[in-house]
Amino acid sequence: MEIQWKPNVYENDRGIFAVFPELCKGCGLCIEKCPTHVIHWSKKLAFNGTTTVEPRMERCIVCGMCQTVCPDTAISIYRHDGSNPPAAEPRVTQKTH
Repeated sequence: MEIQWKPNVYENDRGIFAVFPELCKGCGLCIEKCPTHVIHWSKKLAFNGTTTVEPRMERCIVCGMCQTVCPDTAISIYRHDGSNPPAAEPRVTQKTH
């Protein structure tokens, strides 16, 4: 049997915020770390009966911080311009001699 993940999808002119309730455990890290404070608790339940999260898309800057800090990869951020969200860009370290 193939599992079909069904996200709750929210969109604004900058991009798309998708949260997968089957993966969200309701830890709240995304709420705590969101730089614009647009993520809040939803009335929808996650897989384990806890509440999941949803964004207020009118103020979401699709930075990807929530996607980066989510320990369960329950959030995916997609920018309309095709670029990676800034917080999702790989970090480059410089070698020191």
